[in-house]
Amino acid sequence: MPKGSREDLFSQAGDRDREQSAPLPWRLRPLRIEELAGQEHLTGPKGVLRNLLEHRLRSAIFYGPAGTGKTTGARILAGASGMRFVSLSAIDSGAADIRKAAEESRQLWNADGRGTVLFVDEIHRFNKGQQDVLLPYVEDGTVILVGATTENPWAALNSALVSRCLLVQFKALSEESIVAILDRAWQRRHEWWHQGSLAPEVLEQIAARAGGDGRLALTLLERVAWVADADGANEIEVAHLDRVWQDSAHYHDTTGDRHYDIVSAMIKSIRGSDPDAALYWMGRLLAGGDDPRYIVRRVLVHAAEDIGLADPQALVVAAAAWTALNAVGLPEARIPIAEAVIYLAAAPKSNAVVAALGRLDAILKRWPTLEVPDHLRDRHFRPDITDPYRYPHDVPGHFLAQRYRPPELDAMVLYEPSDQGIEKQVKDRLRQWWHPGKS
Repeated sequence: MPKGSREDLFSQAGDRDREQSAPLPWRLRPLRIEELAGQEHLTGPKGVLRNLLEHRLRSAIFYGPAGTGKTTGARILAGASGMRFVSLSAIDSGAADIRKAAEESRQLWNADGRGTVLFVDEIHRFNKGQQDVLLPYVEDGTVILVGATTENPWAALNSALVSRCLLVQFKALSEESIVAILDRAWQRRHEWWHQGSLAPEVLEQIAARAGGDGRLALTLLERVAWVADADGANEIEVAHLDRVWQDSAHYHDTTGDRHYDIVSAMIKSIRGSDPDAALYWMGRLLAGGDDPRYIVRRVLVHAAEDIGLADPQALVVAAAAWTALNAVGLPEARIPIAEAVIYLAAAPKSNAVVAALGRLDAILKRWPTLEVPDHLRDRHFRPDITDPYRYPHDVPGHFLAQRYRPPELDAMVLYEPSDQGIEKQVKDRLRQWWHPGKS
């Protein structure tokens, strides 16, 4: 049996019959490094995967978005190196499974000198103890570990494990790469569909909607073919894709990197005053299954952080969205949530409150225990306090220029109002009170 053949890959997986009934992404899984589309920075002449193939295979963490070839890359490396491929999922495996796989690997090596690639999918889901179990086997070479994760490995994995592994980043596939994958699948349609035709724009539409996920793109193509079959159609059309897309369009891992990327995009669109973009990212979060309370909590924070006193009503609108969400729930609460997002994006912006807090932290570190001036102290049961406190409401304008801070802080300036929105009025008022005659 030639090394790296499709039969070899399936025998490594322990399921020779799987190909006929497996989903399309599995049946058309690349067999050679050259077929791994969209990762040319890894598979090219100076790429990490190419280097691992041509030199010595070593333990690695493959990280990047879903559907970019992490599992396939690990299988190709194992097959091309003549090594056994053992796959575990961190979702339903534990320390006992790790030890069993490692012991089998040691026995195989002692028997015929054949090494083992231990592939751990979703490796970030292993807890610290389970990750630590891997360490001695990786350290002594009992297994070549290839862990796959959609998370940032520096944040999601133990530093001890990361330090023993090569970090390999897989990138989201470009639309051109996905079209190439789909076109290759279409050229082999005799393996999975009858000899019908395909409207030329279908592949481009799938690629545009797949969000850089090659596995999702192939799954969509297969489902679209099923729908066309059910309709008795001889041609796959965009209308068939539209029907499938209703169920597949917006999913994302609500705890993964893509989730946080979309949240970040929404926040930055609000800060950047683009209501259309902010609304789009909000819609992506809701359609992807995010907890709407999480979304509104972020909106509440940024009403104060990015708008602040330039428009104090922003925080009121955000708080109203929170109240509406808890009162009526989805889908009705989608309307006030959208209203809040649009309001914040369209509002004047100021981060003066956040900046003031940053200066405050520095002041508190420098002067953590200054005494309260006598005239500001609580006078209950304190007959020894004789310095008079002047009541601002007793004078016209309700303002008195008296000391409210310790002498050490006379030069302190924490809050510097911006020139945006209502905050400009605040700035002018404070200047008139505390610096009259200063322009």
